Amino acid sequence: MTPVELSRTVLHAVRRAVDAGELAVAVLPERVVVAPPGPGGCGDYATNVALQLARPAGQPAPRVAELLRTRLLRTDGISDVVVTGPGFLNISLDGDADGRLVRDILRAGPRYGHSDTLAGQAPEFHAAHDARAVVLMDAVARVLRSQGARPRLTCAGPPEDAWVRILGIPSDIPVGTGTRSDTLRPVPAPADPTPLGRDAARWALLHPAPHDRPHLGPGHDAAHLAQRETNPLFRVRYAHARTRALLRNAADLGFTAEPGPVAPHGDVLPLLADHPRVLAATAAHRAPDRLARHLVAVADALAPLLPSVLPLGDEKPSAAHRARLALAEAAGTVLAGGLTLLGIDAPEHL
Repeated sequence: MTPVELSRTVLHAVRRAVDAGELAVAVLPERVVVAPPGPGGCGDYATNVALQLARPAGQPAPRVAELLRTRLLRTDGISDVVVTGPGFLNISLDGDADGRLVRDILRAGPRYGHSDTLAGQAPEFHAAHDARAVVLMDAVARVLRSQGARPRLTCAGPPEDAWVRILGIPSDIPVGTGTRSDTLRPVPAPADPTPLGRDAARWALLHPAPHDRPHLGPGHDAAHLAQRETNPLFRVRYAHARTRALLRNAADLGFTAEPGPVAPHGDVLPLLADHPRVLAATAAHRAPDRLARHLVAVADALAPLLPSVLPLGDEKPSAAHRARLALAEAAGTVLAGGLTLLGIDAPEHL
């Protein structure tokens, strides 16, 4: 069961409780957010939906949580549900949840985390005639499309040729006034980003939050191009390239990836499980920096795992090696999909 499927399962339990007269809620939430448990939590995923429903239902949050817990325990694929704190639902999935998550990611490929949550919506966006504003609008539109929306874009002036050629901005963005649009107003870049090339320039403009000033110009540009650990874009792309190299090397050794339990795995699996929520939040807040920071976290969490993926010396490939290879492949898939949504290349060799 993927996080998206679990979200729908919890929402279905809410609807059944309302239909049965156990909850009197006039307006149901459109979606339920599930994420890895926080401090004090347990299980595979947690949700605060009971706290959200308590006030409109006129019941204490723990009571709402117990109602939903009873229904969720009858659902195939869920082994346990524990109520913690003021009313958080902590959900454990049957069997090998880690292996299922990895299989779900590999099955979905770079589209893991994509959904139809925003299907039918056509938000309008307007950007000033400014390189950062237009790149931000393009990235926001990409993420919104991944969630099913069909955004409409306008710009205060026709995109510059260099923005199209180098930054990957669509050449057909209409010129408009943005009268009825959501106008994106990031802090402008202090220098021309195009000398960095497409990938480094887009990262330099998107990695900082829109209200933060990008570090560009003399004294900064070299850092965006440096192939070392101090450059977060390099860490993300290098982690992806290493996962692809491991797959090639494993094939040379005669074994392939097979999802299964991986211990220890650090924070990699929780971060991969959180990817759909990050995409939804990025779309909701019009903030590609959230996705960029998430990719850095995935890459950094993956780094300690990679040296143990392949057998060492005369060691024969085992189920543990195959499971670690599958986890590495899944993480690389998430990194590639996220970079693509930011309009940045994910090379297989670096």
